[in-house]
Amino acid sequence: MQDVNVGIVGLGNVGSGTLTILRENAEQIAAKLGFRLNVAAVCSRTAKSKTLPVDASQTLVTDNWRDVVAHPGVDIVAELIGGTAVAREVVEGAIAHGKSVVTANKELIALDGVNIWSQAVAQGVELAMEASVCGGIPIHAALREGICGDRVEALFGILNGTCNYILTEIEKHGTPFESVLAEAQRLGYAEANPSADVDGFDARSKLALLASIAFGKRFGPASIATEGIRRVSPIDFRYAHQLGCTIRLLCSARQEDGGYFLSVRPALIPVKTIIASVQGAYNAVWSKGAFGADTFYYGRGAGSLPTGVAVVSDLMQVARDLRFGSLQRVSPFGFSSVAGARPRDIGEQRREWFLRFRVKDQPGIIAALSAILAEYHIGIDAVLQLPDEDWRSLPFVITLETTVESNLRAAMARMAQFEFMAEPPFAMPLEKGL
Repeated sequence: MQDVNVGIVGLGNVGSGTLTILRENAEQIAAKLGFRLNVAAVCSRTAKSKTLPVDASQTLVTDNWRDVVAHPGVDIVAELIGGTAVAREVVEGAIAHGKSVVTANKELIALDGVNIWSQAVAQGVELAMEASVCGGIPIHAALREGICGDRVEALFGILNGTCNYILTEIEKHGTPFESVLAEAQRLGYAEANPSADVDGFDARSKLALLASIAFGKRFGPASIATEGIRRVSPIDFRYAHQLGCTIRLLCSARQEDGGYFLSVRPALIPVKTIIASVQGAYNAVWSKGAFGADTFYYGRGAGSLPTGVAVVSDLMQVARDLRFGSLQRVSPFGFSSVAGARPRDIGEQRREWFLRFRVKDQPGIIAALSAILAEYHIGIDAVLQLPDEDWRSLPFVITLETTVESNLRAAMARMAQFEFMAEPPFAMPLEKGL
């Protein structure tokens, strides 16, 4: 059977890992497909100065992505540069030239993937995007095909390995956030500008994508309530442990009362739940189905080779479809059409809460805070205070009964006005129902 030729745009971590796998696993890939996947073209700004694992006599090496998408011998283009500017040009240019596309670009697909898929359908080519979420975990395939007979009612995920590494290091060693972040940057887990990770934006794009596959709805990333991990401190873990919990940056998508609540934020999770055991740079997704109940997916969330495996697996799937005539066999989003939707206002959600304060110690603090909570009809479950010698920044926690989030936020804004506050109150949901 005729071989299939691949063009790769982007030779960073993921692109280099993809090339390595295509070379070192070539025989097994051919044995599985019944034909070969050949690298016909590669592109990066520094491609010509690198020693690449390709046959230079058979492979076009260029620093112009247009050479790849216009190459007459290329059947599939792998876009592995990321971002939403040049990457969009690469993807749309490849589709316009009648080539199927494989991408690892969660930001672009979360932002405009449905429209790009429509372009692919119109051109009779395919769009595959497994590597865009959770690196080496085949979560798209699981939701799209593995459990497609179920009706997903909720998804919970740890979708950012950098945040999970930082939180587990804070928990294990009692080290402040800033110190752990600096170490994560030194080890290469975090970028020099870590905002996309630690402020939750990377995880937000991934959640938007998974929610679209789970529910058949297109949620704009900007519509998802998002909070990062910068305020999580060692003292929060000490109090969480008293409550039998740990803290993770939890991505949550729930269908409730005819609408959807989506959020990315640090949350307390009972240590007895399986997702609480996910540590370091690993990712996990927990799906709750109406009929199949719980399924759990765990693995490396990033890295050149784990993510490269996802890219190569997509290349193999698209190559099969090209050779056996089954393009568009299944939508990349799992539904035949994906309608636009907005999540419900997160302020309407009802949760139990962990509310941490740092105050300048003086009489009457609990009474003042309790009075404001009572004004907003918020019940107190417990008050926790560990021994602490710094009266100028004394930490303590109030756990709250189930309450509407908008009431809590309004009460917190009032509390922040008190002169005894050393910093604004910090709230995290208690996710006891996982």
